[in-house]
Amino acid sequence: MQSLAKAAKIRIMLVDDHIVMRMGLSTATNGEPDMEVVAEAENGVEAIEAYRVHRPDVVVLDLRMPKKNGIETLRLLREEFGDVRVLVFSNYASGEEVFQAFKAGAAGFVVKEMALERLLEAIRKVHQGEQYIPGEISRRMTGRVLSELSPREIEVLALVAKGLGNKQIAASLNVVEGTVKVHVTNILAKLGVADRTQAILAAVKRGIIQLE
Repeated sequence: MQSLAKAAKIRIMLVDDHIVMRMGLSTATNGEPDMEVVAEAENGVEAIEAYRVHRPDVVVLDLRMPKKNGIETLRLLREEFGDVRVLVFSNYASGEEVFQAFKAGAAGFVVKEMALERLLEAIRKVHQGEQYIPGEISRRMTGRVLSELSPREIEVLALVAKGLGNKQIAASLNVVEGTVKVHVTNILAKLGVADRTQAILAAVKRGIIQLE
């Protein structure tokens, strides 16, 4: 029974250049019945090496570190290992940093000032394959996404939301269909979604478009 309980634990790697922060996190997570810290690193270079060895379930990653920052580390982890589950845990959460973190492939974002329970909840959610974006983090990102989508992309997105296909959108905007396809691809990438339906939902939720 004991071995089954041990096997079910979420294996965590902590990446933070402050040893006191790592010690605190290690104590907190190891104190949970379903978690254990299997590796620690103080910069991005160490993090990638440690990931190769330990293959943790969830990486808790700081953004501002020496040698390689969190965004670079995240990109490199995703490039080498594919579907890495990374939870960003940072002092800093400007709209730009949050946007870049999710664009690079983060599965969640928690600010260090939040209650410990939020971090533990985020680790569990990310481990289950879900995204963890607290409301206050999502709101910071909205302005960044609004400025990221061009006026023409917002126009295309509004027509997508009306149920128009690429050909109909092209006719409506007096452009070729290939141009619309490029706009739609860019919109999906910028919103971090996989299809048109998700794009509409994300855009409505963030106040970029309104459904009539």
